[in-house]
Amino acid sequence: MDILAAIGSDIALMQLNGIAQKLKFKALQERAKEKIADIAESRELTVAELEDRLAPDLGLDDNGSLLLDFGPRQFTVSFDETLKPFVRDASGSRLKDLPKPNKSDDESRSNDAVNRYKLLKKDARIVAAQQVARQESAMCLRRRWSPENFKLFLVEHPLVRHLTRRLIWGVYSAENQLQACFRVAEDNSYSTADDDLFTLPEGGISIGIPHVLEISPTDAAAFGQLFADYELLPPFRQLDRNSYALTGAERNASELTRWAGRKCPSGRVMGLANKGWIKGTPQDGGWIGWMIKPLGRWSLVMEIDEGFAVGMSPAELSAEQLLSKLWLWEGKAESYGWGSNSTQEAQFSVIDAITASELINDIEALFE
Repeated sequence: MDILAAIGSDIALMQLNGIAQKLKFKALQERAKEKIADIAESRELTVAELEDRLAPDLGLDDNGSLLLDFGPRQFTVSFDETLKPFVRDASGSRLKDLPKPNKSDDESRSNDAVNRYKLLKKDARIVAAQQVARQESAMCLRRRWSPENFKLFLVEHPLVRHLTRRLIWGVYSAENQLQACFRVAEDNSYSTADDDLFTLPEGGISIGIPHVLEISPTDAAAFGQLFADYELLPPFRQLDRNSYALTGAERNASELTRWAGRKCPSGRVMGLANKGWIKGTPQDGGWIGWMIKPLGRWSLVMEIDEGFAVGMSPAELSAEQLLSKLWLWEGKAESYGWGSNSTQEAQFSVIDAITASELINDIEALFE
């Protein structure tokens, strides 16, 4: 990791970021995250901004596609809502797979094209889930981009553009209030729910992915119909996303008891790591008894029983986990541990409606 960080090239940093995202060994994963954070700070960027710059283009052209040349036959690569590549023939028809070369094809060109497509599919599998997760996280965390960075890193990026075109975007005021919604068309222009040309307003605006709780019912219905007309599937649930609210009593409490005593599959608890949750710090014998969701200056702590141990295989896990306690702690997630600052509880009234909805959504999904 030190070597990758020292190299400093975008490719090396992409590899380092992959370690930070996926490595199973927490100590090494944290080390990689620290390196990424240090590099971001040295470039005067946030980690998310650095990740924007590290998104791979997979060798795609400026239109986000790739030409596979068989000589007399040519095929064009595009991507679906999960960034899975597929091919179209010269007439634009989508094919089930890249055809095998035949006798009329140029042998050298067709073999090169077949190998190139195999490599592309392999590379896409590696980066697709991470890029989709980044966009969903940006919506949940209410991340914003300047119009210039939005265009550069999301609209014009050869790979990321395939996700950008499948989402509804919002213009936000300097006070972070949603002013208007738009989508990005195939030609990279912006359009309204009525499919009219949309121009970004002047002034101190920013761009973000609006949560369903922000979008008016009228806009949601209109964009939903427009996406259906164009047969555009989103990379994750946006318009039809489950939304929830805390009760008045829950907002004034530091603990959520609506799931107390319920059991859920262990695999789903482990899967919370894909939604931004962090495994608890290993205790005696490497045992982990909680998951924690970072919320800036606060953290949501989910205590579980029986828990699991470091390095446990899926076969070694107990079938179910008991949710024994779910509460809000005032402190950074990385600093939490048994017996540390346990009295610094916070009321749920400190978090906004979107954050609350997403937290409830995470927990409800454990029991689906």
